Amino acid sequence: MEKAEIGLVGLGTMGSNLALNIAEKGHRIAVWNRTGARTSEFVAQAGPLADRIVPCATLEELMAAIEPPRPVILMVPAGRPVDEQLAVLGPLAGKGDILIDAGNANFHDTQRRTREAEGADYAFVGMGVSGGEEGARHGPSIMVGGDPASWHRIEKVILDIAAKYEGEPCAAWLGPDGAGHFVKTIHNGIEYADMQMIAETYGIMRDGLGMGAHEIGKVFEGWNRGRLNSYLIEITARVLATDDPQTGTPVVDLILDKAGQKGTGRWSAIEAQMLGVPATAIEAAVAARSLSAMKEEREAAARIYAPPAPQAVATAAADIVAELELALLAGKIAAYAQGFAVMQAASVEHGWNLPMATIARIWRAGCIIRSQFLGSIAAAFEAGGEIANLMVAPAFVEMMNQAHPALRISVGRAALWGLPVPALSSALAYFDGYRQARGTANLIQGQRDFFGAHGFERIDRSGPQHGPWA
Repeated sequence: MEKAEIGLVGLGTMGSNLALNIAEKGHRIAVWNRTGARTSEFVAQAGPLADRIVPCATLEELMAAIEPPRPVILMVPAGRPVDEQLAVLGPLAGKGDILIDAGNANFHDTQRRTREAEGADYAFVGMGVSGGEEGARHGPSIMVGGDPASWHRIEKVILDIAAKYEGEPCAAWLGPDGAGHFVKTIHNGIEYADMQMIAETYGIMRDGLGMGAHEIGKVFEGWNRGRLNSYLIEITARVLATDDPQTGTPVVDLILDKAGQKGTGRWSAIEAQMLGVPATAIEAAVAARSLSAMKEEREAAARIYAPPAPQAVATAAADIVAELELALLAGKIAAYAQGFAVMQAASVEHGWNLPMATIARIWRAGCIIRSQFLGSIAAAFEAGGEIANLMVAPAFVEMMNQAHPALRISVGRAALWGLPVPALSSALAYFDGYRQARGTANLIQGQRDFFGAHGFERIDRSGPQHGPWA
């Protein structure tokens, strides 16, 4: 029997779709699932693609079915299941084989597994895959970390199955060990901020302007034809336009307001804190999801506190909506600036040499935060020179100068109306803090020296100083 080019372990939703994608692109793939019945079911449902799929009853059979050196993708839940799978597959792997974790792993685990593989025959690769179920099936954005030799072995398959933007594959090798999974984590952090800002903008229209779901959906549909064109804006319009078949009510009005999270957004906020890089919009989005889960407490508080009194609105609703478009653009720029700043700091900290322009390019299709906006980010990094922060890149200076007044007005209006906009307001505070040449930390340093003799620097002399508090 003809050998497979690659193997895959784990035929859940993502694994199944990725396997079908690989087969559809002309590559022969061997598959194994812990439950054998699932393997048989998967092949039976694969249709004409079944000819390129080799079902395996055991892991030994899986390894024997692949052409050496054998790459095997693990599509199992992050954490302990990956370690358990490596413990079984490791002894079966030969010299040059590659075990690829394609789940949402914590990059610290990926670094550890890379070190553990140094004494084994196989190489370990951490591969971030973005795009959800649809992306896995038809073309995701893929972020690979590991040694270059392993990348070259799997490069053709990965580039073939990746999403394409104007013919360019949205996949790349980004650096050693945990680089790929770290970039995927920050991608998800930006995704959290982007989604939260969209939800806050929806809330201003729903609760501040009294607009219905369909009307708001039309707004987002229009925005998607302009500067905010992106996957998240597109699907927001579609979600808001969809009615429940049973009741005829907009589905969004029937959904409980408790947002779930799987950890990657929280990890991105934690890593930003550990690196000392402000990522306030991401942090606010993570906190907002946690607050949303406190449904019963929020309902109890709502019974205690009277709702804010209606405000007289002198501005026409259409003008407020136009301001919201610019406000969302400004918030989005700040969130992306924070995410890329975190990646730049991590690149230095871990010696990854992350290619920022490449990251922006491979996010232009296939992933959840894909948007036309990313082309401008790639161009900014490709223009040459050191970019301390995207907000000071010329193209983004122009955009922020146009958009930040609307962000200020929108945040202020939401505050007066009693509407929570944590991510948008955090983005505004970040922008204002970043562009403030002399801030207020001088007072904090004075306080620290007063109670703890921590010392401070003066603007008129060098060296550590203490105040005359005593």
